[in-house]
Amino acid sequence: MDKVVATAAEAVADVPDGASLAVGGFGLSGVPNVLIQALYEREVSGLSVVSNNCGAMESGLATLLAAGRIARVTGSYIGANKEFARQYLAGELEVEMIPQGTLAERLRAGGAGIPAFYTPAGVGTQVADGGLPWRYDGEGGVALASPPKEVREFDGTEYVLEHGIRTDFALVRAAKGDRHGNLVFNKSSRNFNPLAAMAGRVTIAEVEELVEPGEIDPDAVHLPGIFVQRLIALTPEQAADKKIEQRTVSA
Repeated sequence: MDKVVATAAEAVADVPDGASLAVGGFGLSGVPNVLIQALYEREVSGLSVVSNNCGAMESGLATLLAAGRIARVTGSYIGANKEFARQYLAGELEVEMIPQGTLAERLRAGGAGIPAFYTPAGVGTQVADGGLPWRYDGEGGVALASPPKEVREFDGTEYVLEHGIRTDFALVRAAKGDRHGNLVFNKSSRNFNPLAAMAGRVTIAEVEELVEPGEIDPDAVHLPGIFVQRLIALTPEQAADKKIEQRTVSA
């Protein structure tokens, strides 16, 4: 039951080229930077990544992206990541952009064993009708576009069919975890981390604070250990290394 491994390198040692990854994080909050760096150092490439965004400020997934290690991204937000936009428009990267709530539910559904579900989000748009550019040809044309999806009416309202997401691996970051893999997330880092963890066939967590089994009140567990196969304990320096994407001040 003790799922702790000694190092990040050991935790990701079996992630192969071409693997699919669900990666937690919301902006720069709750991003598993240490595990991502371990993948970078292993020079794993051809990755298919499912994540809300693809890193920023040269951290997180932006590290892998800039090195050309990511082949496909399923996400909701490009944001201020100029390299992400450049690779996408240049035809170097395949990108499936979907509504943020749909992405969250597709991850949750995959982890819960639900193959597909209907949602009103995207009905009447290219999300449902198809034609969203997945890959450009580098000359302004579309090399690959999204296919149309099934639309069905329920009680007078149209809904589009979306499929659950399962990935080979998931990388997440938690504020606290015990040796059995039970995890607690802090504030907005809870947005996508539990869902990404559910979607992975092998889920690896980095935790800022490692405690013994029983020290987390069962009522406080955000993700049960059944969804986690491995975890590493961060050093105090790693746990404290948190970047701020948009620094603001108030009167």
